[in-house]
Order: sequence, then structure tokens, then C-alpha cells
Amino acid sequence: MTKPIVVALVSVLAFAGTARAQEEKKYDDLLVKYVDEKYEDCLYKAERYTQNDNTKKDPLPYLYMSMCLFEMSKIPKYQEMEDYKKADRDALKWAEKFRKKDKNMEFFHNYEDFWAELNTMAQESGLNLYDGGVKEMSKAKRYFDSMTSYYPENPGAWLMYALTQYNTNLVKEGDLSMTKYKEALDAAGGIDRLPEDQKKLMKSALIRQADYLDAKGDRSGAKQALELGKDAFMDDAEFKGVYESFQ
Repeated sequence: MTKPIVVALVSVLAFAGTARAQEEKKYDDLLVKYVDEKYEDCLYKAERYTQNDNTKKDPLPYLYMSMCLFEMSKIPKYQEMEDYKKADRDALKWAEKFRKKDKNMEFFHNYEDFWAELNTMAQESGLNLYDGGVKEMSKAKRYFDSMTSYYPENPGAWLMYALTQYNTNLVKEGDLSMTKYKEALDAAGGIDRLPEDQKKLMKSALIRQADYLDAKGDRSGAKQALELGKDAFMDDAEFKGVYESFQ
């Protein structure tokens, strides 16, 4: 790489970093309200930004909408209010909108702690619904659909999304999600390279994939699915028990 190109690249990166910092500072009012736990005030102000022609393309107001709703979903006062009884699901919807606005992931990785918490909530809700059987499968599918939309790099979310699609007779869609699952896992560099929340989902997803395949009469496929998680999860009692039951 020639010297002029190196200088130009450094200048671009420096400008990009400055632009991100300016963008975040632009929404300090939201940050202050969020930190002060004035979630409803923060929510109203963030929503106005999403509706303003000058700011509706900026990613951060959508992120604050998601973060506020997520925190409100934990608070009994809001759980009892009609407007916020689905705050957890709404937090996922706004996270999806944020990811669409943050196309180049300028801000996404600055909030990994939030994504880990949001993922944990979504996967626990989705897995509980999945285990509820056919009547709850469509609801489970919505959770994993959201997860793959705001965090498509999460392989376990794709695997669970595929399983919910197969269980609702969406075979072609399930096959596409399985392809996305394999791509995401390859891109991550394997299960051991995943963040802890995603690793936990992978364990649960592989167990459910094995159960699904076994119920379909594909015991060899079930064993193959579990084999993928052997190195990562054999210290886990639940996984070990399921793995050994297929040997």
C-alpha cells in the first residue's frame, strides 16, 4: 500500500471515529435520561427523534427506544400498564429498526452488554414457548425471527428459527434459515468463539435439534447435531446426558 493511500485511509478512519463521537454526543439528552432511569421521558424524546425528518435516519434514537423498553419490561409499574405490557417484544422490534439504520455497524459493537441482555431475554422467552408445543410455536418463531434480524451473526438464533419454521410446516423457509445458521457459525469461527449468551443458546438449540430429528426418525442426524457441540459442552450436565443417550 503506497504512502498516499495509507495517509488517506488513516484520515478516513479518524473522520469516521469523530463522526461517531459527534453522533453519540448529539443524543446526550437521551443518555442522561436513560442513566437517570427516566425511561418513559427518554422513550418519548427518542420517539420524537425517529419521527423528525432531520433525525429519523440516525440509528441511536431507535437504540434508545429499545433500551428503554427493555428496562421498562422489568419494572412492575410498567408491566401493569396497557401501553407497556408488551415492552419486551417492543424492545426487540426497535432493536430490529436500529440494526436497519446502523447498516455499517458504526454503533452496534459499542453496546455489546445490552445485546447480551436482550439476547438472554429473547432466547429464554423463545425457548420456553418452543417447549410449550405446537400451540406456542408461532409465538416462539417471532422471538427468533427478531433475534436474527437485529443480530444475524448469532448462529443459535438461526438454528432455533429454522426449528420453529419446520415445526410450523415452513420447510423451504426452514432450509434457508439452516443455511444462514451454518454461515453464521462458520463466520464466528466455531462455537468456542461465540459470546457466552450465544454459546448458551447454541447448546439449547443443538439439544432441541437432536430431539426434533430423532422424532422424525433421523437418529443419525440427531447424533451428528450433538457431535457438533461435543467439544464445547460436554462439561455441561444437561448436554452430556442428552449426548450419551444417543450413543
